[in-house]
Amino acid sequence: MKGAALFRGVDRMTRPIAARRTWMFVAGADEAALRAAARSGADVLIQDLEDFTPAHLKREGRGLCGPVAEAWRAAGAVPAVRINPLEHVGYEDLAAAMQAGARAILLAKTASPDQILALDRQITRHERDHGIPIGATEIVPNIETAAALIRVVALAEASSRVTAMLMASEDMAADIGVARTPGSDELAYARSRFLLECVAAQVLAIDCPFTFSRREDAERDLDFAVARGFKAKALVDPGQVDLVNARLTPSAQQIEEAHRLIEVFERARAAGARQPELDGHRIEVPSYKAAQRLLDRARLLGLDVSGPAP
Repeated sequence: MKGAALFRGVDRMTRPIAARRTWMFVAGADEAALRAAARSGADVLIQDLEDFTPAHLKREGRGLCGPVAEAWRAAGAVPAVRINPLEHVGYEDLAAAMQAGARAILLAKTASPDQILALDRQITRHERDHGIPIGATEIVPNIETAAALIRVVALAEASSRVTAMLMASEDMAADIGVARTPGSDELAYARSRFLLECVAAQVLAIDCPFTFSRREDAERDLDFAVARGFKAKALVDPGQVDLVNARLTPSAQQIEEAHRLIEVFERARAAGARQPELDGHRIEVPSYKAAQRLLDRARLLGLDVSGPAP
């Protein structure tokens, strides 16, 4: 089922951070692409004023922040802006993003807690100036180097505004000193460690974008992400949104199987059976809890998880 249609009637803006599956970057000064992104079905749309916007177009990109954020909100997507580090031209980027009412600020090249603290202070000042509730604007650090990767917990603890973190692909590979490949084996350890660090820090882990175009390669990349427990992914290709949304959403079959496992487990326990079985396999307590978590996530995403009629 198409990602945009899957949640028809469900406002993505009102769902919690854990329900934001797809975070799509869009070139900050490409007005046509920015407006087209509203139809992509991505949960979060990111106007990128950093790498995707050349220096001579950054002022033009900042000027588009207001109308673009308004269009994205109207489409039900969460509007976000990736800014340059404050020590470069980030102050100007942030001013435009805050005036536009961006829900989340992605900080490029995050390296230290001090950067996040400085950004937090500036956001607070802008919230006061624009009448935005203090604390409403989220910070999403971009983890682009090995040094940042091993400091994820410290970065998350720098501000209560940090709700999620995003790992880069191209910049991380460059920092490690390896070439990017469609198989992404070169980033396997970094991605796995990033997820574990984010879980420890209790923030949403946004997997790195897959920057190759072949669908088969994108599906294998998602296999890796899903198997490790990622619940969110960054994108640069709008053509991959439906694929990622579908893979990061419990399917009807998964929901049905979870209900069946829970029913068999609870019925057996009620009857006094110490070790319930399903299709010849023992149902362990962790499997029972995993089935419950799957249904909880489906509810979080607005899906109908009512079980079969008795």
